[in-house]
This record gives sequence, structure tokens and C-alpha cells, in this order.
Amino acid sequence: MITDPKAWVLAFLFGVIPSLLWLWFWLKEDKKKAEPKGLLTLIFVLGMVAVIFVLPVQKFIQTQVGSHEGQIILWASAEEIIKFLAVIFLLYKSAHIDEPLDWPIYMITAALGFAALENTLFLVKPITLNEVTVGLLTGQLRFLGSTLLHTVSSGTVGIALGLSFHMGRWAKKWYLIVGLAFAITLHSVFNFFIIKNNGSDFLKVLAFLWVVTIIIMLLFEKLRRMN
Repeated sequence: MITDPKAWVLAFLFGVIPSLLWLWFWLKEDKKKAEPKGLLTLIFVLGMVAVIFVLPVQKFIQTQVGSHEGQIILWASAEEIIKFLAVIFLLYKSAHIDEPLDWPIYMITAALGFAALENTLFLVKPITLNEVTVGLLTGQLRFLGSTLLHTVSSGTVGIALGLSFHMGRWAKKWYLIVGLAFAITLHSVFNFFIIKNNGSDFLKVLAFLWVVTIIIMLLFEKLRRMN
């Protein structure tokens, strides 16, 4: 157990700053209205809290599932579902969801909060050992890729919910299932190449994530027109 407060503060700063920069970028995409800052802050914090719930679930999966591929898929499933539940916990039947673009904005906010704490936990040991650079390199740049991964995976769930905003109840459920399935698949593929292949294909996977990011930005425009 690492108890050095300085290491935790530095790890937290290095973990949060990339998430805040990404959050600023996506909020700028919502040009029509500004979401309540207090609500965004709360969702960001709930995304961080979601990490605390995910860790014991992933540990249980690791001890109960023998297949490494099965572990990767179930780990990704746990993260994507719990991130979604963190948003639903606060916003279910909320008046704050009043247009299609709200869903991806809030989902991405929670995802960035999740990534912030996840990256903090990833960095605290290298910082304690005064090996920040080594920690980033030996981690195959996961620190850089995971923030983008969480953004695009949760973003796809938000996009799916936004596209079904004016549809009926069953259509919304179907879109949610498809969105979660895509997010879990994307997350699993990322983890597979990072863990299974020792990160050798990291740049290819990162390039693919950027392609998905561009697609999400185009869908943002579609949701904006739906508003």
C-alpha cells in the first residue's frame, strides 16, 4: 500500500489533467447550450467513484474465469456497464436530459472521470519509485491511450442513446444494447492488443481509436441537428 501523499497528489494531477483537457474539448462541441457545471462536476466524480466498484468485480472475474480472453471481455464489460450505471444513477428520468446531445456529453464526462482515477492508480507506483518516464514506457503508453479509449467507448453509448432520443421505449433499449455491445467490443480489442500482444500493436489500435473519435464527432453534428 502506497502512503506517500506527494506521490498520490502528483499521480492525481497527471491522471486528471488529460481528462479535463478532453472534457473541455467535448464541451466545446456542444455549441448550443452549456450544461450545468455543478452537474458535470458531480458526474465526473461519479465516474471516478465507479472505479472503486469496478476493481473488486474485476478481481472476482480474475479469480473465477480461467480463460484470459474471457477475463479481458468481462473486465471491459464491467467497466462499460458500471460507467453507464453511474450516469443513470444520477440522471434517470431527469429533466437535465432534454435533448439528444445531452447523452454523449454526460456519458463522456463520466468516462473521463473514470479514466482520471484509473490513470492515477496506474501512475502512483512509478511516481513513488521516481520512475515516471519508465512507468509510462513500460506501460506501453496505456496512460495516453486509456483516456481516449474511455472517451470513445462511453461516447458510443451516449451517441446510441442520443440517436434513439425521440424513439419509443423498446427502440431505446435496443439502441442501448447495441451501443454497449460496441463499447465493450472496442474496449476488449484495445485491452487484448495491449495485454496479450505486450502493446506491440498499440499505435495501430490508437489510430483506430482516432478514427472512431472522428466518427463520433460526425455523429455529434447529427445529434446537434436533431436538437
